[in-house]
Amino acid sequence: MPTYSWKGKNKMGKMQEGSVAAESKEAVIALLRRQQIMVSAVTEKGKELAVPKFGGGVSQKEIAIFVRQFSVMIDAGLPLVQCLEILGSQQKNRTFQKVLFQVRQDVESGGTLADSLRKHPKVFNDLFCNMIAAGESGGILDTILQRLAAYIEKRVKLQAAVRSAMIYPVAVITIAVGVVVVILWKVIPTFAMLFQGLGATLPLPTRITIWVSEFLGRWMWLIVLALIGAGVMLNRYYKTYTGKRKVDGFTLKLPVMGDLMRKIAVARFCRTLGTLIQSGVPILEGLEITARTSGNSIVEDAIMATRKSIEQGKTIAGPLEETGVFPSMVVQMISVGEQTGALDTMLSKIADFYEDEVDEAVENLMALLEPLMILFLGIMIGGIVISMYMPMFSLIGKIA
Repeated sequence: MPTYSWKGKNKMGKMQEGSVAAESKEAVIALLRRQQIMVSAVTEKGKELAVPKFGGGVSQKEIAIFVRQFSVMIDAGLPLVQCLEILGSQQKNRTFQKVLFQVRQDVESGGTLADSLRKHPKVFNDLFCNMIAAGESGGILDTILQRLAAYIEKRVKLQAAVRSAMIYPVAVITIAVGVVVVILWKVIPTFAMLFQGLGATLPLPTRITIWVSEFLGRWMWLIVLALIGAGVMLNRYYKTYTGKRKVDGFTLKLPVMGDLMRKIAVARFCRTLGTLIQSGVPILEGLEITARTSGNSIVEDAIMATRKSIEQGKTIAGPLEETGVFPSMVVQMISVGEQTGALDTMLSKIADFYEDEVDEAVENLMALLEPLMILFLGIMIGGIVISMYMPMFSLIGKIA
């Protein structure tokens, strides 16, 4: 049995490393996960295995389309190997095509679909593989594929809502700041030279504008370096255990954006856990997978604390309420779902409700930001223009 060296972070965020004998790298990762260690690398004879995650040049939209087509083919009675061959040959993404052909070859050689998919962790994550394994063992692969397709499609839609909420204000502010910087850096010096030649007495707003222009012209390189350095430092700080939790906690406390982020986290939690339970994945394993895909460290800690309480024999609703992260309505509905034995159905309903809430919150945010952006642009650019014309009004008055 080969020996593998591993590196990873424990639940406290501290880096650990060691070695273990196991049959495969996948077995090492599974063993460490049971010990609540997030693996960053597993090495055997100089070869390294990255942590499983979505990505690898294949978008979730491509995966959603693949799963939807796959479910239709399986439901129509086509053999598994033939489905993979057809879908692989239709892929325009060469990376995805190569992965599907490799999966087809492994299945044709006698491996299960879930095990074959697990060999490509950069494309198919734990949630995907565990649901496929549940579908194979229960003989309901077509149903599981349909649930997976619906789940990924809804997640893509949710991510699109988040991007639209974040990109619009960032883009407008970036363009506005860029325009203002160009005016101060290139245009204002011309006016300053003109006023100096005319010997005009400059009012306070004009002097301030010219001073800012001269400061930018002299120290622009330093400002750019400072902004880059601040970005790098913030990125490094966010990668630490404490930094990630402080930043994520601050995000959840923001006036408007925080409420939106909380709704997104709740929708993602309920959708993921509901889909996993409905597909036959054990609750403890489902909570662990859901925590890793939550997208927010505060929510992740709350889910893992709930998982630990369930291991001690408690229900889901009680520990969730104690975390203070999830709204009381969500906790009450989950409690009802537990009591009636319909937890998966209740989670799906909560997810539907909060996804609609996210859509409405994004629309309200856009409606609020548009006038604020216009006001911001008007004050910035209008203030500069007025400050430059004030001396001209004074000169014209003297001439008249």
